[in-house]
Amino acid sequence: MPITPADRRRTVAVLVFDGVRLLDVTGPLEVFDVARSMGAPYDVTVCSPDGADVTTSGGLRLGVTCPARAARPVDTLVVPGGEVLVEAGPPAGLLDAIRQLATGARRVTSICAGSFALGSVGMLNGLRATTHWRHTATLARRFPTVTVDEESIYVRDGRVLTSAGVSAGIDLALALVEEDEGDALAHRIAQDLVLFMRRHGAQPQLSVPARTARPRRSLLRDLCDRIAADPAADHSLSALARHAGLSVRHLSRRFKEEVGCTPAEYVASVRVEAASALILSGESVAGAARRSGLGSEETLRRALRRKQSAPRLGSTV
Repeated sequence: MPITPADRRRTVAVLVFDGVRLLDVTGPLEVFDVARSMGAPYDVTVCSPDGADVTTSGGLRLGVTCPARAARPVDTLVVPGGEVLVEAGPPAGLLDAIRQLATGARRVTSICAGSFALGSVGMLNGLRATTHWRHTATLARRFPTVTVDEESIYVRDGRVLTSAGVSAGIDLALALVEEDEGDALAHRIAQDLVLFMRRHGAQPQLSVPARTARPRRSLLRDLCDRIAADPAADHSLSALARHAGLSVRHLSRRFKEEVGCTPAEYVASVRVEAASALILSGESVAGAARRSGLGSEETLRRALRRKQSAPRLGSTV
């Protein structure tokens, strides 16, 4: 029997609750809405455990289409986050709704602290998962059978996908559209949403500039911004010192004091991160090495091996 357009409809249920974070809801909704406008067969339903409207963490009242029990059958379940899920724990009604909607769903996903709700119903037992970087340690402590990925912006293990916070929900939704409808449509949606770049799951939640100390003085801030803007440029210690108008020794000391690492370590980390992003976007290893300033494939491979075994830049061990 041929598949009709009605058979191809995919119902996405976004399950909201009092205290939900607004962007965790609206980010994925925008992705699926744009996908639908471009011909993708999505039907999106915003539901709550009892069908009542909810109030977001920012105080905005959010309208709801129906109670969870009326939203089935569901192809993809999206459970957004909210600090209330970490601090007070998910309410019983929300957990019951997740159990109802997840039964028979092809995919179950969470945004940010929504992973705490999935963990509370046992859906993460024995799986890899992630959440907002501020809560990864708490997630690991609360659910010891879960292998928590502290770096990735989203993680897939079987039919369960979990993501980091806020904007990572957009990245996750784009990945779902890509899985369903192909890379070309996901790319068009990213263009429509004016995203700087599509991020893939293995990319870090925090970039090198974001996870290292922000220099106190504008001179070093300008240097860090210069490195991040063009990783392949000449960022040798002598070139950086010349640009800053400082001696090599003085620059090295101030960089270590304010950023927590040497200039060379900072440049190397930015370049490895840039190369990783290029590879995930489809660039060859050789091309990524060249465009990121690492030079050769072998240099990039060695740098990636060192990155896997080294502590995070700027951290203490």
